[in-house]
Order: sequence, then C-alpha cells, then structure tokens
Amino acid sequence: MTFVSILYGLLFWAATLILIGGVAVKVRQYWNTPAPLKIPTTPAPITQGGVVWRMFREVVFFQSLFRSNKTLWLFAFLFHISLWLVLIRHSRYFVGMNDLLVFLQPFGRYAGFTMVLGLAGLWARRFLVDRVRYISAPSDHLMLALLIAIGMSGLMMSFVTHTDVTQVKAFFGGMLTFGFFGEAGLPADPIVLVHLLLVALLMIIFPISKLMHAPGIFFSPTRNQVDNPREKRHVSGWALELERQGKNYLDELKK
Repeated sequence: MTFVSILYGLLFWAATLILIGGVAVKVRQYWNTPAPLKIPTTPAPITQGGVVWRMFREVVFFQSLFRSNKTLWLFAFLFHISLWLVLIRHSRYFVGMNDLLVFLQPFGRYAGFTMVLGLAGLWARRFLVDRVRYISAPSDHLMLALLIAIGMSGLMMSFVTHTDVTQVKAFFGGMLTFGFFGEAGLPADPIVLVHLLLVALLMIIFPISKLMHAPGIFFSPTRNQVDNPREKRHVSGWALELERQGKNYLDELKK
C-alpha cells in the first residue's frame, strides 16, 4: 500500500492547500465587496454588541430559519450539529486524546446517523417542494449526494467493517513530516480509501461551492449591520473614494 499511501498523501496536501487558499481568496472577495446601503433585516439591533449577539444566534441556532420554516430548520440544524460532533470525533486523528475528546467519542460516533438523516431530509426537500425543485441546480444535488456518501462510508467503517484507527492516525500524523512516503501508510481497506477520496474531493470543491455560506454569513449586510441610519450616515469606502475623485476632477476643471 506504499504507492497508494503516497498518492493519498499528495492528494490531501493538494486538497488542503486548495481549501485554505480558495477560502482565503473568497473571504477577501467578501471583505472587499462594497455594501452601499444600510439594509439590516428588521427587527435589527441598534448597537454593535447587539449585532454580535444576533450573529451568534444565527450561526449557532439558525434563528431566522427557525422563524421562517421549522421543518427546514429541523433538518438543517440536525445536520450541522451532528457535523460538529463528527468533526470533533475526527480530531483524534490529528491531536492527542484528552478527557473531553474521550467523553465526546460516543456522541460523535452515533452523530453520523443523525447527520445522514438531516442530509436526507434536505435532499428530499429539493424533490418534494415544487418551488425548491424548480431552482435546484445539478450541483445542489451532487453536493448533497457527496455529503451523504461521505457520511455513509464513515458509518460503514464504524459499524460494518472496522478499520485500523491507529494506522490512519499515524498516516495523518506523518503527513506533517511527509511520513506517508515511508512506513506511515494507510490500511488496505477499500472503504477507508473511498471515504478519504470523497473527503478530499469535498475539500477541493468547497471554495467554489454553496458551502461557502459558512464564512459568507459573517459578511451578509442584512445580518452584520447596525440599524442606525438616522443616527449615523452610512457611507461605504468606495463611495468616499468616488467623491474624492469627483472633487479632484472639478478642481482640475476650475483651473
């Protein structure tokens, strides 16, 4: 399995670089996108502290989604909270075990079922709800299928064919020192290879997918703006620059 381990090691290095670089580029794009209007969704907070609290409720509890569609909220919240537990469980492959990780391991293991259930509900909605089916693109279906395939292959490793966790941890630990070129290889398990291949594919396409709503929500002007248009005039940076250029142009004409 040395050759396969080298391929997977190089694949995950490339996927990691693409993920980090792609997300950084998109976040920079979000940061530099002008917000010319004061458009917070009302009722909106009137202080910066209120905006932070509002964002916390949106990111953690999906407050606005709960108010608008409780069925959709249930499947979305189920998927996201389960995903966090699964990711915490997977952190054992990169860091040493402590009491908290040991305590959360069983929760992360069975959260795979609820994660797949939440994804199945979100995917079924794209077929059963007419207006959602009309606007669903092939990429939407493929992304959900990819996430479900990752979850199902992970569950198979936990409950059908157990894999060598120690060897997998040694492989990812060896990636930091390019140890996958040597003895720190992957176990000869097809399900493990399929699962890791799907995860690498997700990492590669993440920066160009709708999953970028994860960091993008922090740059949404309807959520991150203070509702104070009467107290403070809202002028974006690019508008000030245009005003300065206009004044310079008028000064040149006067000369």
